Amino acid sequence: MIEFNNVTKSFKQGSRDIPVLSDVSFKLKESGIVAIVGKSGSGKSTFLSLLSGLDGPTSGDILVDNQKITGLSEKELTIFRAKKIGIVFQNFHLIDHFTALENVLLPLEILEGENAMERAKDILNLVGLEGRFDHFPSQLSGGEKQRVAIARAYVTNPHFILADEPSGNLDPETGDVVMELLFKTAKELKQTVILVTHDHELAAKCDECYEIKNHKIVKRA
Repeated sequence: MIEFNNVTKSFKQGSRDIPVLSDVSFKLKESGIVAIVGKSGSGKSTFLSLLSGLDGPTSGDILVDNQKITGLSEKELTIFRAKKIGIVFQNFHLIDHFTALENVLLPLEILEGENAMERAKDILNLVGLEGRFDHFPSQLSGGEKQRVAIARAYVTNPHFILADEPSGNLDPETGDVVMELLFKTAKELKQTVILVTHDHELAAKCDECYEIKNHKIVKRA
């Protein structure tokens, strides 16, 4: 369960407050694959940043699995993300001097989980990267980098996967393959994916779709 209670987010521009989200209240139950659409600059990425605790609201409260994340310390937020949230970014955000395996191991090391090495290898196999464990990001194609990022997001078995235009930096064919993999992995692991996208055809393939419009989040029919 994700819950926003009267959440407002604005940014300062000189002496002006520029609103992104305004007094947003909504609930989202675990429900498969959910698309968030909206025009460029509407606040889609800001929404994900708030949900992941990477940014905080100007006012209001955000709850994830009945835990209020607004007001948590940075250490508490790091643990929260490691347990509850996996994130797939458009720009991969892999650590250049870590191998594919080391990148995927990182969230498990934060949680000090058992059998971390086996789990990381299993999830890399699941996304089709057998034999690429010891390759650095510079030795991987764009599609392979995004597969590593997907594996890293899924490896702790979080409740929610947040995906911010995950195919945005890939050619259309590779992007289609990566999105199919993201959806397939989510269903196999029974996880909820919240996908920010400008691609309405892709959004139509999701179980639910919400739109950010006029600083609000509304469900699309």
